[in-house]
Amino acid sequence: MPPTPALLGLDRAELAEALSSADRPALRARQLARWLYAGETDFEKMSDLPADVREALGERYVASGLVETRRVESEDGVVKVLAHGGDEESFECVLLPYADRVSCCLSTQVGCPMGCAFCATGLGGFDRNLSAGEILGQYFLLQSISPRRISHVVYMGMGEPLLNYPEVVKSIRLFKQEVGLSPRHITVSTVGIVPRIRELAQENLPIHLAISLHSTKDEIRNSLMPVNQKWPISEVLSAAKEYVNATGRKVTFEYLLIEGVTDTIDQAEDLATMVRGFPSLVNLIPFNYVSTGQGFKRPAPSRITQFRRTLESLGVNVTQRRERGHRIAAACGQLAGVHGGRFARRRSPSDLSVLS
Repeated sequence: MPPTPALLGLDRAELAEALSSADRPALRARQLARWLYAGETDFEKMSDLPADVREALGERYVASGLVETRRVESEDGVVKVLAHGGDEESFECVLLPYADRVSCCLSTQVGCPMGCAFCATGLGGFDRNLSAGEILGQYFLLQSISPRRISHVVYMGMGEPLLNYPEVVKSIRLFKQEVGLSPRHITVSTVGIVPRIRELAQENLPIHLAISLHSTKDEIRNSLMPVNQKWPISEVLSAAKEYVNATGRKVTFEYLLIEGVTDTIDQAEDLATMVRGFPSLVNLIPFNYVSTGQGFKRPAPSRITQFRRTLESLGVNVTQRRERGHRIAAACGQLAGVHGGRFARRRSPSDLSVLS
């Protein structure tokens, strides 16, 4: 039996359609939206809606279809939650409290089809895209845990956001219009889906774009990230520059440091050359352990420091990802969830049919 339809994720026009049999549906849609996008899930508590409308909504819909199945917290305050949308195909989201803000990391797919060699999500395969309501539902689930308001959203959980483009963009617009989050506090991460980067640049959403680069050499990036065989580094950089020109927002290049693979000084020097000349930030991410079967290791601290200092000496704006949630497998690259994975773990890295 299919899950009961959820209202979270619908815009006001869609809510008015759902309320078409009610008196003054546009007004009722505005009232309903205020409750839904404040995180209320009980129709009976939506006090400015007439009783008959609340009753009808309760008979046909749920406010949010998200079901929490597991929660784990680390000693640094990071909370990882496993949830599903009623079909038991599970995905993960993470609450990240900091002294000056509260962030959350949201998933956009159940699993991921990209097959990146260093990432637990990609190694587990892919099931389906998440709806805008399921994306927003993660935010409200985490907000119910946090005593402080979540002010920053990063689309860096399970999945490739730009392969779920319509629902991701819709969720961003709802965060802006209904939840009241500034687009400047929203970051979308991508492995480099070039046509969608260009499309996103025209959406009039001044969000922050993060591109997972992870190597400056196509032959290395090919082995780590199959997407590079379709859109190599030169095309990704060109799309990044177009995004900067269209939005006025700098681009962050996420760079994973793997011992003996991506942490070489010549790649640091190449990286400085690549990002020179347009607003950008390089964010270094020392490898978080994932059982890949390839023996990847985190570089020694001295090697990480040397790579960073090389970039800084060449004028690169560089930061290093602060490690959070490593012990509960909530750090970058460690989200795995529990799902069937239509694309098998043993899928050939050259199989890029999912991108067509």
